[in-house]
Amino acid sequence: MIRIPQAVHDEMVSHAREGFPLEVCGILGGSGETVSTIYRMTNTDASNEHFMMEPKEQFAVVKDLRAKGLSMLSVYHSHPESPARPSEEDIRLALTPDVSYIIVSLADAAGPVVKPFKISNGYVESEELEVIV
Repeated sequence: MIRIPQAVHDEMVSHAREGFPLEVCGILGGSGETVSTIYRMTNTDASNEHFMMEPKEQFAVVKDLRAKGLSMLSVYHSHPESPARPSEEDIRLALTPDVSYIIVSLADAAGPVVKPFKISNGYVESEELEVIV
């Protein structure tokens, strides 16, 4: 289970739409199961099929989270034209087993789909998402 405030949920969708037709990516921080902050990251691959976060930005986010007493709860990215399910590459590159991997799909531009997954050692499990006020 991951709990995401409506404002953070909307920000992920906005980020995906602004980055279209390329994939966008970011990090969600918080404590327990509840997200409290979002960090938009640069997709250094500038691709519509995959993403790579800028390492200096990642280090800055980790430092900021630690300073605030928060943890990285999720890595999110968009699928501009495909469903909200992990691709083979997403699964292969999911190297942090304790976070949620959230995919924002714009396959239906009028109705974006946001889905979280746990990915560990090539195994994918759907996760429950609760959008909170």
